Amino acid sequence: MLTELNIRDFGLMENIHLELGPGFSVFTGETGAGKSMLIDALSLLLGGRASAEVVRHGREKTNVEGIFSSLPDKTSAFLAEEGYPLEDGQLFLAREVNTSGRNICRVQGRAVPLSLYKTFCADLVDIHGQAEHQSLLRPEYHRELLDKFGGKEHMALVTETRACALRYRELANKERAILQTEGDITRRQDFLRFQIEEIEKVAPIVGEEEILEQEKKMLVNEERIQFLVEELYRLLYDRPDEQGAPALELLSRADKALSELGEIDPATVEMGTALSGLHIALDDLVGQVRSYRGGLSFEPGRLDEIEARLVALQRLRKYGATATEVIRRKREMKEQLEELSLRHGEKETVRLAKNDALAAYSKLVEELSLKRGIVADRLEKGLAAEFADLGMAEARVEVIFTPVVDPAPYGGEQTEFHFSANVGEPPRPLAKIASGGEMARIMLAFKSLLSQIETVGAFVFDEVDSGVGGVTIHSLADKLTRIAYARQVLCITHNARIAAAATTHFLIAKDLCQERTVTGATELGGAERVGELARMMGGDEAARRMAEQLLQATGE
Repeated sequence: MLTELNIRDFGLMENIHLELGPGFSVFTGETGAGKSMLIDALSLLLGGRASAEVVRHGREKTNVEGIFSSLPDKTSAFLAEEGYPLEDGQLFLAREVNTSGRNICRVQGRAVPLSLYKTFCADLVDIHGQAEHQSLLRPEYHRELLDKFGGKEHMALVTETRACALRYRELANKERAILQTEGDITRRQDFLRFQIEEIEKVAPIVGEEEILEQEKKMLVNEERIQFLVEELYRLLYDRPDEQGAPALELLSRADKALSELGEIDPATVEMGTALSGLHIALDDLVGQVRSYRGGLSFEPGRLDEIEARLVALQRLRKYGATATEVIRRKREMKEQLEELSLRHGEKETVRLAKNDALAAYSKLVEELSLKRGIVADRLEKGLAAEFADLGMAEARVEVIFTPVVDPAPYGGEQTEFHFSANVGEPPRPLAKIASGGEMARIMLAFKSLLSQIETVGAFVFDEVDSGVGGVTIHSLADKLTRIAYARQVLCITHNARIAAAATTHFLIAKDLCQERTVTGATELGGAERVGELARMMGGDEAARRMAEQLLQATGE
């Protein structure tokens, strides 16, 4: 329930303070006085659209504050869980908008993001304006009203059905995406297999290419190597020509000569030692040359084999510059191939999950459809009784269900209200036959029914009497009064009969203050209230007497 409302610098409203109690409160005033502005300010407080245009001209910001009490246990618990417990059983909300368009939301005096702020405001007040009549022309709103009337358990089933339908859609879309890419996956798998097979067929070895290049160089220079080795061997060991001696023989002779010389002249011993070392080293070198020459082997056809192998290794360069990189690339491709194989298997997993979701959805939607039928019957009977109270005894609403084929978040059927105002006339869609006055009464009938089950603490009606006249106004006033027994009712009206039925009456009026127009709100009582009711009925003496009678009839 809204207990206090403070508005500063909102449009023409410079400073308004309202203390509100339970029951039925009305707001009256001349056309253009600013009654609808009061609804706009309340909408802003409850998380509605913020605009710098609402800031009073010449001011930097507007502030709207509200205090709520007697909140449902669920709302109180939610606030406590979020870290905003009630203070003395009260919830304090505030909204500030400045001329730059920036707005600040506060809960219990602490700034919060708008998204969180809206969740706290969701179940506090139900504002019903004239434009809401038009929502009855939208079938999707019909389904919403029907499900709300079903109560908490019914709404829980609606929520569960929606979640299951969305899960099914998600899986169906995933399966569709897998099927669409399945051809691409197959082609990718085939290409990866080809690449892996190409690498494995060559089977590169780290360092192999360098070894083969060196072997190729030897084979290409086979004749030159043979010539050089033979030449070297002849010079060192065999006779180089017919006249000379090999180097080893010459060195042996010199060694012998120096040895003899050393026996004669000790000064030459060191030269003999050095020459003896050279002799030994050359003898060892001759042995190595002989071994190298004996080990030379040039296999016929080996060069062709090496060149073919090098060409094959060269073709693998597209996978990497070295054998190490090619081998790593092969490993990566095998991992990709395994991943793609798993995606192929995922199709079956997704298909099974989709079928399970569809089965669960079908079970839920069957239960929801059955319960909607039961709720629809209760709603039709309840509305018939409400219509009778509102002077439409012959009117009736019929809930029409149209089955849908594909799983939908809202369930297995479209819902539309058909209306008949007279006996003998078949019900037809509301959009085609209901008048403005009938639409207002139909909406009020719905609100009256929902007030019995909703947890919203306050209903706000903006000119619900629009298009309604005659004896029906009395029924409408009685209906608002009965709703006020269960919920706080705030109503803007131009009708004296409805205003007289209220327990609290506020006058919204414009006045001049320091050459500026200001909208104010004043609680009326006694003669002031009689005067306002009289004004609403014409303003003459007869209207005043009628106003007194209306107040007497309501116990004022």
